[in-house]
Amino acid sequence: MTRQHPESGPEGDDRRAAHDFDPVRPGETFTSAHEEFAQLRPRCPIARSQEYGGFWAALGYDEVLSVITDIEHFTTSKQNAIPKFAFTGVRPPLHLDPPEHLAYRRVINAFFTPPKMRAMEPKARAVAVDLLDPLIDARWVDVCKQYAHKFPAAVFAHFFNLDVAVSAEIKDVSGEYVDAIQVLNHEVVIRLSRRLYEIAQGIIDDRRAGDYDPDDDLTAALLAAEYQGAPLPEAMVLGCVRQLIVTGMVAPSVFTGNMFVHLSRDTDLQDRLRAEPQLIPAAIEEFLRLYSPYRGMARTAREDVVLSGQLIRKDDPIALVYTSANRDERVFPDGDNFVLHRPNIAQHISFGRGTHSCPGAPLARMMMRITLEEALARSTAFRPAGEPEMAIWAEWGTRSVPLDFVRA
Repeated sequence: MTRQHPESGPEGDDRRAAHDFDPVRPGETFTSAHEEFAQLRPRCPIARSQEYGGFWAALGYDEVLSVITDIEHFTTSKQNAIPKFAFTGVRPPLHLDPPEHLAYRRVINAFFTPPKMRAMEPKARAVAVDLLDPLIDARWVDVCKQYAHKFPAAVFAHFFNLDVAVSAEIKDVSGEYVDAIQVLNHEVVIRLSRRLYEIAQGIIDDRRAGDYDPDDDLTAALLAAEYQGAPLPEAMVLGCVRQLIVTGMVAPSVFTGNMFVHLSRDTDLQDRLRAEPQLIPAAIEEFLRLYSPYRGMARTAREDVVLSGQLIRKDDPIALVYTSANRDERVFPDGDNFVLHRPNIAQHISFGRGTHSCPGAPLARMMMRITLEEALARSTAFRPAGEPEMAIWAEWGTRSVPLDFVRA
């Protein structure tokens, strides 16, 4: 990794017209994106695509880490996703840089503490069992559509103290919203985003009218919080709730499917985890490294800057391709393969790093652990029953995973 001021970097920016990869190429398989990134990383760890109006893509581990930790040269407030789709308002904390974002992060972080996660676990486990039991009895299932798409919505209903019907609507609308983003249907994106704002406003109105304890309800805590001696602005609280109710829906869905694909193809590992469930947390960390779903989150250059020899112009967006970075052989030898108890597994950046690292990581880890514990305990085997269907950029991962379960 090298970061320089432009005057000490290359003359000009000839590679700005390059087209190293196509993020919307059809026919992606479970391995094709990783094969392409493995070829690109050694020759252009900062790659270029002309899709979505043109953008840079940080593919190497050091390059991604440099961008997400360098808040002096890269901002999240201008364009934080590729393609750009935030047309309907500022949504803290993701859309804010320090120090403003800290007012929201302090409130959010307080709801992902170990005691709160322990209190959530029985509710999350009950949801998992209720969803998994009938699927394992049915044998042939689509584990994404029948479990992974429903589990996060139900858990978040408990986490946000929401009615299950409201959470289900959030899941349905956010799913359509993501689909519209992927095909750049701006009209539909704006319409569905406004609906998500309406749902968020309804949650806020309910909290204002009800007797909710800010220690037990995240929305109530945001309403009670202050920044520089004044309540958080109403529009910002609305944007924050709007961000929170959607963020936890998509990535857990595709990642859960990724884990099931891997285990259905690696029966030795599946049997080992079934026999030694105490290994599941370690396995999840390696799954997080191997199958990170994020490749479209982004930053924008505040000024001209050289990163690993490449000139990034002021206002150029740069995608943070965690999907690629977590397999960088310079950091993770044998990076395309599953290695249980990998010595440097703590270095993976599936939840980001620094200012905008994912506050919901403890809940995500708990959800994944419960999913594997309950699925493995209730089955003697599960096998592929068809090819997985893949999501398209900005997420990497599965949308459909047909499996054949054998009940324990």
